[in-house]
Amino acid sequence: MQKIIKQFPVLSQYVYANTAASGLLYDDLLDWRQEHDLDFLIEGSIMKAKSHKLLGHTRKTVGQFFGCDPSNVALIPNFSIGINLLLEGLPKEHKVLLVDGDYPSLNWPFENRGYAISTIALDQHLEQNILEEVKIKGITVLALSLVQWLNGIKIDLEFLKTLKKDFPELIIIADGTQYCGTESFNFAESGIDILGASGYKWLLAGYGNGFMLFKDGVKNVFSPKAVGFNSTNLDLSAKDTVSFNKHFEPGHLDTLNFGSLKFSLDFLSKIGMDAITAHLKTLSEFAKGELTALGLLEEAVVNRTDHSTIFNIKGGDELFQKLVENDVLCAQRGGGIRLSFHIYNTEKDIQKIVKLLKSRK
Repeated sequence: MQKIIKQFPVLSQYVYANTAASGLLYDDLLDWRQEHDLDFLIEGSIMKAKSHKLLGHTRKTVGQFFGCDPSNVALIPNFSIGINLLLEGLPKEHKVLLVDGDYPSLNWPFENRGYAISTIALDQHLEQNILEEVKIKGITVLALSLVQWLNGIKIDLEFLKTLKKDFPELIIIADGTQYCGTESFNFAESGIDILGASGYKWLLAGYGNGFMLFKDGVKNVFSPKAVGFNSTNLDLSAKDTVSFNKHFEPGHLDTLNFGSLKFSLDFLSKIGMDAITAHLKTLSEFAKGELTALGLLEEAVVNRTDHSTIFNIKGGDELFQKLVENDVLCAQRGGGIRLSFHIYNTEKDIQKIVKLLKSRK
């Protein structure tokens, strides 16, 4: 990963432990973005007409990267917009299960629409909590983040696959914003019916891009209402034959943003998702061991076997300022300090943070 680190100038100044807030821009992507805008500057609408093909290539790349038929891929500006468009087509009689404290842009759209909602505690027994609620309360929709934004707890994907097998009518909606780009994943083989994500965190694609992936069966449950000229690929005669995924693309899409998504997916593919998975697993285990030894992690995290690279440690303003003053970029979240590590991090980064934590007053 050392060659990769050179792509990220921020790392020459800081220990960057804040990907859970924002992924980094890197040299190769900057070069591509500058070339894209230079072409627009010189050619105007000629360039835009040619670059429109890039959106189709992006859809295909997303499908290949995550194991989804491109016809079931929607390109969206961010997850928040995508989930709101989706729920406009979900009948109100559904019984929804959410995780207490999950990302607001996931939970609030359900809560704001008057669904019958149950919530489960986010603790070490997350999967068992879900199973019991689904059995007892006749839940028809489960919506959750694959990795929790506050403390990094990661749902067992094999559990979701089994849950879907045991309850085939259950619709499972997942926010992958804190997950996608961290390990190998195949949507078609998962138990998830709908997966949405923004691209600006672990996918390193910058802001203004994201996607939603759909299984064929959801088309019988949802009736999305959004539509626009772009939904028909600018065909005036196709208003009544809009495909399911194109309901999520009513307006023109920015080739700079979605080209950046394609570029970064290709970038991650060149590194190899298996290599990324292995690297992040090593970092996760090392960080968890060190932070557990310092007594800084909550019990729910310590007692789970598989964790992400997001950790929330005990500490207030004073400790946060100490980390920032020593060039560690992180975030205050959920009453603690959130640290998050990606492909450009090393065990040396974690060791520096641990040394600072040990030396605190």
